[in-house]
Amino acid sequence: MADLFENPMGLNGFEFVEFTAPEKGILETVFTAMGFVKVARHRSKDVTLWRQGDINFVTNYEPNSHAYYYAQEHGPSACGLAFRVKDAKLAYEAALAKGAQPVDLQTGPMELKLPAIKGIGGATLYLIDRYEDGKSIYDIDFIWEEGVDRRPEGCGFHTLDHLTHNVYRGRMDYWAKYYEDLFNFREIRYFDIKGEYTGLLSKAMTAPDGKIRIPLNEEAAGGGGQIEEFLMKYNGEGIQHIAFACDDLLACWDRLKEQGMEFMTPPPETYYEMLEERLPGHGEPTEEFQSRGILLDGTTEGGQPRLLLQIFSANMLGPVFFEFIQRKEDEGFGEGNFKALFESIERDQLKRGVIKEKE
Repeated sequence: MADLFENPMGLNGFEFVEFTAPEKGILETVFTAMGFVKVARHRSKDVTLWRQGDINFVTNYEPNSHAYYYAQEHGPSACGLAFRVKDAKLAYEAALAKGAQPVDLQTGPMELKLPAIKGIGGATLYLIDRYEDGKSIYDIDFIWEEGVDRRPEGCGFHTLDHLTHNVYRGRMDYWAKYYEDLFNFREIRYFDIKGEYTGLLSKAMTAPDGKIRIPLNEEAAGGGGQIEEFLMKYNGEGIQHIAFACDDLLACWDRLKEQGMEFMTPPPETYYEMLEERLPGHGEPTEEFQSRGILLDGTTEGGQPRLLLQIFSANMLGPVFFEFIQRKEDEGFGEGNFKALFESIERDQLKRGVIKEKE
């Protein structure tokens, strides 16, 4: 394997996430609730660009396309993701030489041909090297909406922080190797989370640019848990949730609430009662966090707090949900919150009858 800090593909963050659905109206309602704005439409395809800060979402309803068939199989879902690379042609050829499976996309006259390979659960993984303002793929293949800010502030989220995959039991190492071999990702975290009823294993992968983070989740032995439920509802492996970063999560939460956002079941009161014990001297407004259900993680060792604020939406697109975070010098994924979140989802599963209460 190449040196962990080498960036052979010239990766430079996420470019977009592509979404699809069997019918229009579902994705648009969800995107609007999160503050995204439709800013452009494709010149020849039934494809639109939604944006907030530097986060790009693409909806694809093009008949008989990969996205169209993906929607038939998975319902409303994220059917593709795109990495920014230095040279798309070279990156594509290098990926194929390392065993990646090519994806042949429909391209009309005077349109860019976007190199792409097969990704998680059959989703398309695009390689994009045109992303500078004025020269981007959107400037060439799309028509900008008149009178609309091309980089709207929305609810205040500016970056796609990470994108989590749920995989079948025993497949986590396969997908870790996929990202390691093709893009030189490395493992930065490993969790073994046990709830009262079920459990999961999680391996967090990051790219050498430090901007692309992809945690991989699989069900722990025993089954019947939330990963298995996702795989059944989604009809396969895929993108489970997408996380957005901001600079003021309290203010962003208030904006999301105004937009009608529904959040995941909040943690119990004891979570906040134990916060000072877990993170002594964290200096954050616990009561404001509790009133919103915001989680806090990180460390305060050495007198210099490094914190992560996070909260999750309810399931928005079938079993797919979204995460909203603010990083205060902490680069983790909320390891200390994993168990609290896991138990929160378990309570929701109990309420819905997915798992049975112990005798």
